[in-house]
Amino acid sequence: MSDSPLQADAAAVERIAAARRQIHEQLSQIIVGQTDVIEELLISLISRGHCLLEGVPGLAKTLMISSLAKTLNLSFSRIQFTPDLMPADITGTEIIEENRSTGHREFRFLEGPLFSNIILADEINRTPPKTQAALLEAMQERQVTVGRVRHELSDPFFVLATQNPIEQEGTYPLPEAQQDRFMFKVFVKYPNFDDEFEIARRTTGGAKGEIAPVLTGEELIELQKIVREVPITDHVIRFALSLVRQTRIGGAGTPDFVQDLVSWGAGPRAVQFLILGGKARALLHGRTHVSTEDIQALAKPVLRHRISVNFAAESDGISPDDIIDRILESTPTKEDELTSDARFQKIFAS
Repeated sequence: MSDSPLQADAAAVERIAAARRQIHEQLSQIIVGQTDVIEELLISLISRGHCLLEGVPGLAKTLMISSLAKTLNLSFSRIQFTPDLMPADITGTEIIEENRSTGHREFRFLEGPLFSNIILADEINRTPPKTQAALLEAMQERQVTVGRVRHELSDPFFVLATQNPIEQEGTYPLPEAQQDRFMFKVFVKYPNFDDEFEIARRTTGGAKGEIAPVLTGEELIELQKIVREVPITDHVIRFALSLVRQTRIGGAGTPDFVQDLVSWGAGPRAVQFLILGGKARALLHGRTHVSTEDIQALAKPVLRHRISVNFAAESDGISPDDIIDRILESTPTKEDELTSDARFQKIFAS
């Protein structure tokens, strides 16, 4: 067993669960529905991850993200990605400025919109690869380099990038290796009838909700540290590994339907994000341990952008989510069933 005592006391765990409830209460004044999306954003946030959101226009993605920033009392920047956007437009640039006391001209760095806590990269697939790469470098290194000088970014630092799935003309789709840097790919779907009725009623009236801050940036950083202290059993780690390794064609124990329908599968980052996300989800629900249910709940947002289906799957209308559903159905959650299964024994021995 790899369990270790949770260093944070029960009060800290309750504080996280209470913060989740309060954030949902505040956002419900502005955002109708989208409970699962908000949950996944919070999990990513306290796991120090980034999110890629995909949804058609008009689903309040921008409003949701800016409202979330207000509940966390964090700075927020929205960057509209366009074909003519350059890296310096988001990272910042050096300007020449005269020092009035000495009369000499000196370089001064002028910070770009990346120097905020929460960044909305709107329609990231509309900007060229050079600008996409500048954003992804900041996500990975949490710094930008201008000239020979490195500039540290704000902490916490959280990037939410959006993509429009229905209009691909004139776009620069993110390469798979760059999508892999996002912890989650979250689908923002149409609201149900009751939610859309409430949206229509609220947005066409005069009343406006006011959002009150729930957490500060310093408190959020403390919560991010607590996440890594949550214990997880070897069985749950094996379960997460089993899900990820079944997505890889040519591997031992890979199901036949994966061999037939998948071009390539998920890498090691998927396992890391499944475990970190599971720890964060457990805390948000007031638990101090990770269960296989946490891993199952996060399998789709973690894996869907790390699995590429082949032409045969596309022609039959089979999506990565369909593949993940079948993998979840065929993977036992109980320890004795998982370890005694001949197919999974091959996976564990590979």
